[in-house]
Amino acid sequence: MSSHKLPISSMTGEAEVAVLAVIRACQLTKSVQNTLTVDEKVTKPDKSPVTVGDLAAQSLISLHLLDSFPEDKIVGEEDTTELRQNNGLRAKVVDLVNEGFGKGRAEAGAWSEGKTFSESEILSAIDAGSDVGGGTGRLWTIDPIDGTLGFLRKEQYAVCLALIVDGQVELGVLACPNLGTNSVDDETKGVLFLARKGEGSWSRPIESPEYKQLSLPASIPSSSIRFLESVESGHSAHGIQARIGALLGVPENTSLRMDSQAKYGCLGRGEGGAYLRIPTKYMGGKAYEEKIWDHASGSLLISESGGICTDMHGEPLDFSQGRTLKSNDGVVAAGRDMHAKVLEAVKQAVAEAQTGKL
Repeated sequence: MSSHKLPISSMTGEAEVAVLAVIRACQLTKSVQNTLTVDEKVTKPDKSPVTVGDLAAQSLISLHLLDSFPEDKIVGEEDTTELRQNNGLRAKVVDLVNEGFGKGRAEAGAWSEGKTFSESEILSAIDAGSDVGGGTGRLWTIDPIDGTLGFLRKEQYAVCLALIVDGQVELGVLACPNLGTNSVDDETKGVLFLARKGEGSWSRPIESPEYKQLSLPASIPSSSIRFLESVESGHSAHGIQARIGALLGVPENTSLRMDSQAKYGCLGRGEGGAYLRIPTKYMGGKAYEEKIWDHASGSLLISESGGICTDMHGEPLDFSQGRTLKSNDGVVAAGRDMHAKVLEAVKQAVAEAQTGKL
């Protein structure tokens, strides 16, 4: 991929590597999604699933980063704990990574085309993502398959990569192989989103470097709002979010529910109206700290599209705290004028839930 195709004027080297790595990871994960078998996934200690696609994609992306930016830190979602105990799974991951670097893959001509990596190199690349994060220096955060449950259902998922410098997200790439290129209902699937701090945001088909700039409307009529929400009720408080919609006059049962940061992508290009992730602890669920890889690319995409992305109290998302957004509570993203209205409705709905009025 040549830099003149990129719609940004700075940090083009980082963007070139990020876009190439994410496209290759999309090709790998889409192939896995189409053929995944039961023995190609395991359950992690936190009960969440991980597949050969997650592990191979993280290794593939990390190998790109380690070659191009060897001094940078990496914070990735996965590690090799389960992989080192499963010979079959490990062999499959090694094969997938090397297939991902095969000739003719992605936008060819990169340093790695046709290169073969050893098992040791591939496992080390996964574990390179074990950095603790923090607020100083350069670090990349990877979510190789954001929305693994959606991936397993053969529905929406995203491959996400972001560069964070001194605690600020500077560059974000997220790609959604199953999302409509121009809209949710578009029959042409596969879209990549790119955002650069201070320079804007864009989308393009995964298969074609034809970028178009995004612009999130400042506000839209309540009758046109469709909240973007997680599919699983365990990920966000659907009951509270329904009450928020009622307070804002949003039509009932119109939410766009999908897995992954695909929700950020849809909002950034003007679909929906607001993204809500209200913690389930306000409905009696367990406390949870959001992970930085789940929101870094998407939050930058929204701000560079003209919107606002904060936690549910209106505080900026703080990516300087390590591997989680431990100083934040939930996520609310919307157009610039709408955001304050949504926050007020969030405040009222949560208060009602806490006092038993909901």
